[in-house]
Amino acid sequence: MTASILGPGAPALAFDVGGTDMKAALVDAEGTVLGTRRLPTPRDGERTADRVVEAVARLAEEFAAEYPSVAPAAAGLLVPGHVDAAAGVGVLSENLGWREYPFRERATAALGMPVGFDHDVRAAGEAEYLLGAASRYRDVLVVTIGTGIAAAVFIDGRIHAGDGRVGEIGHAPVADGPACACGGRGCLEAVASAAAIARRYAAGTGQPVRGAREVLARAQTGDGVALAVWESALDALALSFAHVVALLSPEALVIGGGLSEAGEELLEPLRRRLDARLTFHRRPVLVKARIGEDAGIIGAALKARAVAPIREQAGTR
Repeated sequence: MTASILGPGAPALAFDVGGTDMKAALVDAEGTVLGTRRLPTPRDGERTADRVVEAVARLAEEFAAEYPSVAPAAAGLLVPGHVDAAAGVGVLSENLGWREYPFRERATAALGMPVGFDHDVRAAGEAEYLLGAASRYRDVLVVTIGTGIAAAVFIDGRIHAGDGRVGEIGHAPVADGPACACGGRGCLEAVASAAAIARRYAAGTGQPVRGAREVLARAQTGDGVALAVWESALDALALSFAHVVALLSPEALVIGGGLSEAGEELLEPLRRRLDARLTFHRRPVLVKARIGEDAGIIGAALKARAVAPIREQAGTR
């Protein structure tokens, strides 16, 4: 049982599907997060989206058996890629392989309750904006660096989603570099995502690593390949962030996702590189996300509560 920053509201199921792992939790009427689960995101080619919905239904059954006194009124489901939240559709995921999949419709049928559906980074960013490190700013990006890279964009205190593709900075080109899953070359996330850092090190040495944090640790002990991979990732991030600053002039960039767990070992050299690329521009504050790895679960719970029946939204039974 985990204390939550959510506060009272409708009991809810929360599902955060990422490119590598998916997380799930049950949130009670007091906002306490119960029974958090983490498991590999199921992959089955063109059937991956079906497998995700099946996993969601299975996890809901597990929560019902483990916590019979907590009856969720709604569920929140977040997925990566290009998302049409209004239509409830996962339009495209390059990393997971679905196209035009009706997630909200299928999850609603599988769970038998209303489902709030959205993009994983956008919803996690909203949680960070409402309840975390981004809450003190009106013009801010919450950037998630994990399997991929994307941002939730807030302008004058409102999230800017556009057609669902706003914030896909991971697919902005930074160099004529590695091929990306989107079909392009030199995309930011092909160079600087946590997955890319680990993949590039393994390709350069023939030595698989557990993740980007291990590459950083090796760089700090003098491994030349690790240092080159890490520094090229920092350079690419700084270049993309400089473009963001020139275009949007944000007060802050809040960094979340798995790579943010490196803390100041990531942020301090990134600040220096970004500062070196700016002239007359506003210097945004670079800070680590406060909610961190739970932001997706909190964001999914907020989406669920938003679609729960009115009586349940007040936390009454």
